[in-house]
Order: sequence, then C-alpha cells, then structure tokens
Amino acid sequence: MRAIKKRGFIRAVVDNSSTSYYIYRGRRMGYEYELLRNLARRLDVQLRLIVDADIMRAYKMLNSGEADIIAINLFNNEEREKYGAFTAPLNSFSSVLVQRDDGPIIKDHSELDGKSIYVRKSTVYSAQLEAIRDSLGIKMEIVERDRNSDALVEDVVREEIDYTVVDKDVALVNSTYYDNLDIDLEIGPAADVAWAVRKNAPNLKKEINDWISRGKRSTYFAILYGKYFLNKKNSYFRNKSPFSSISGDRISVYDDIIKRGSTLIGWDWRLLASLVYKESRFDTVATSYAGAKGLLQLMPVTLERFGVENPNDPSESLIGGVKYLKYLDKFWLERVPEVNERIKFILASYNVGHGHVNDAWRLALKFGMDTQNWDSVAYYLERKSQPEIYRDPVVKSGYAKGHLAVAYVEDILSIYESYRILVSP
Repeated sequence: MRAIKKRGFIRAVVDNSSTSYYIYRGRRMGYEYELLRNLARRLDVQLRLIVDADIMRAYKMLNSGEADIIAINLFNNEEREKYGAFTAPLNSFSSVLVQRDDGPIIKDHSELDGKSIYVRKSTVYSAQLEAIRDSLGIKMEIVERDRNSDALVEDVVREEIDYTVVDKDVALVNSTYYDNLDIDLEIGPAADVAWAVRKNAPNLKKEINDWISRGKRSTYFAILYGKYFLNKKNSYFRNKSPFSSISGDRISVYDDIIKRGSTLIGWDWRLLASLVYKESRFDTVATSYAGAKGLLQLMPVTLERFGVENPNDPSESLIGGVKYLKYLDKFWLERVPEVNERIKFILASYNVGHGHVNDAWRLALKFGMDTQNWDSVAYYLERKSQPEIYRDPVVKSGYAKGHLAVAYVEDILSIYESYRILVSP
C-alpha cells in the first residue's frame, strides 16, 4: 500500500466489455471502471487501467508487480487461491447457458448430451460443465476460447457457435439488445465474486475490504448496479451505439474533422479527441462561464487571432484550436525537443496560458531542475498559488492555480490512454 501511495496511482486489470470498461461517446464507462474510480478516490491516488481479457495473464501481471489488482468478477476456488488473495465479495452471480431461441431450446442439463459448449478460457465454466457431464454420464465437448464473454455471446447471435456460458449479469445485459437469446438454464448456482490482489499485499486488501463494506452499507453499489444492469434502455444504447468501443470504433460524430486536424499538428487523432472531450464533451455550441466557445473552447481574443469567425462551426472551431496548439508547439519546441514531454507543456499552456507555464520553467531552471522534464516544471506550476513562488523575481505572470493545470494534463493523458487502448487508430 505504501508503494501505491508513493507512486501516486493504482494499476488495475480490467476487461473491455459491456459490464466492465468501455468508451461511450468519448466518456469512459463500465461497472468495474466506476467502482475502481471510486476506490482510487478513496485511496487518494490516480487510477491506471490495464485492459486484458486473459485471466491467467492477469494473474501473471499481478504477481510480477505490473498490476496491483485484478478487477474482473472472479469466482473463488482453490486453484485461484494459489495465485492471489481474494477481496471481500462484491456481488453474487450464477452462470447460465446462452443459446438462440429460434430452435429447440435446451431446458435441462441432460439435453447437453452431444453438444459443444464454448467458454472463455481460464474461467470456472469449464469445471462447472465437467461436473455436469461427469454426474450425468453424458458426452459433451467443452471448448475454451481466448475471447471475452461478450464476444462469445455475439458468436452465438451470429450462429458461429450454438452455446456459451457466461455470468448471469453479462447474459442479462446482452439480452437487452439481442432479442433472440434464451438465458434461462442455470449452469452454476449463485456464488460470490470478488477481485484479487497479491498475497503479500494485506494492507491493500484491508483497504479494499473496508471500501467494499462502506459501499454496501450506503446506496452507492446498488445505484451503480442499477445503472449498468437494470436500466435496459440505457444499456442497449450504450452497447449498440457506433460510438461505443464495444460495438463500434468511433468516439464522436466529429472524428473525421478531428483526424484532419491532427495531421496538421502531427498528433495521434485520439489525443486531440481527448482534448476536445475534456474541453467541450464534443458540444459545438458549448460556452464556458468565461466566454470560451466551440469544440476546443477558445476565448474570443484567441478566436479572432486564429481566424475563427463562427466558433459554433465544428470544422472552423477545431482548426482554429489546432492553429493555437501549433503556436504553443513552436513556443516550446527548442526548450523541450522530446515530443511526448513537449505535449504535456502544450496541454498545460492550453489550459492556464503559456506565460504561467513559462514561469514554472524559469523556476525549474533557477533551482537546477531538468527543464526538459514535465514533472520538474509541474512541481513549480502546482505551487504557483503560493506567495513565495509567484513573487519570485523570475516569475513574470504572477499568481495562478497551477495545480489545476497539472491535473488537467494528467486527466487528458488518462483519457487518451483509454482511447488509445480501446479505439483503433
């Protein structure tokens, strides 16, 4: 736990699925994601996610120190106890058979005789099916696939396979937008599911268990469960939208404009999309309390300077913002030649003004810090609301809430990391 506090972030393995973590209209969503975000706030650290559907690979990352927690619904069993320590249960789920309802429906375990059932690799479903097969003395082929549960359900819908087994919560969500599924046959009875941490992390386990206990006593867990599993209409639109990373590969209706703009500055278009989302949530008519307008929320003087006549026009507004970003890039180019570091200086300058960031750069230079390293400059920018900092003789632009600009950079880069993992380039 001390190591997590020292580094300032917790690393969690999650699945890109309708019940775990995905992008919808630019926004990061998912039951596990929102739980983890709440946990990170409780621990007062940042959240970093590792997307991997392979459970055994997740355990390897956990035990090698690459991850701190596996935030995938895991049924506790003796085999898994070898690889990690389970938290207190978060929920209780059964497992069910998913089949199409346009033919003979299997209603009893004995009817699985002669059937091929496809299941996610490294889950308990294989053992559950083996127990049924052995107890009834039937012939049943159990095929493990390196695919997540949502993908296997889609395979059933597309008639590529006839049967799969998933957690009932996953089945319920998928049945809201596939109306030809039958999910009534229970394969495994309701059992507790939990997350996993390393065995040598008792303090982290205790913190998580305390958080789970508080969440269950309050209404937080229940409200979140209702949001993702009980509101069928919202679930349908979130998971079948072309702007969902589960079913589509678009972030917003302005992706094409953003892609064209990104070529002008040489950025990954998903990074520029992250900035747009942070500034306006892709709302072309958004206006801030200070009068900033358009997709990239430019102030009137900046709009005029970079030739934007109609800030509500998405293309014109975005290109104006890109021109401003190019200006900031040129400002920092010689002093910060490494592009990934320079992007952080540009983003901070976009938020708080390059004069304030330049002050922090001068302070880092004065006190012998590495001025090409963002963390060194961010240290002084965060403290620019303190009199002993903003009154220093090298400071030209005075007081600033620099800590907000540092948090702004971290947030955009976090959004970008999510887009980079979940949305194709």
